[in-house]
Amino acid sequence: MQPKLHIKKGDIVKAIAGNAKGQQGKVLSIDRKNMRALVEGLNMISKHTKPNAANPQGGIVKQEAPVHISNLMVVDGKGNATRIGRKLNENDKSVRYSKKSGEVIK
Repeated sequence: MQPKLHIKKGDIVKAIAGNAKGQQGKVLSIDRKNMRALVEGLNMISKHTKPNAANPQGGIVKQEAPVHISNLMVVDGKGNATRIGRKLNENDKSVRYSKKSGEVIK
């Protein structure tokens, strides 16, 4: 059984530790096994690539590397990094909400 995480694909998150501390980006994908997330524009690395059909020239390509989930916080609608809580809405469906502002996160 995979654990429930506080972030989802498509969330806007803020890095709270590491080289990218303070930067924000959108979550592109999540690796639940290794507890890592790929965030747009965060933790950029240079990858050396051979020439191929997609990139006939080859060379050095900048791309995102995964960041550990513990180093990320969800940003609520007001732009504040916040912890996440879960509660039942009126339809008895579990929703995530911001612990700072109390508003539901999509």
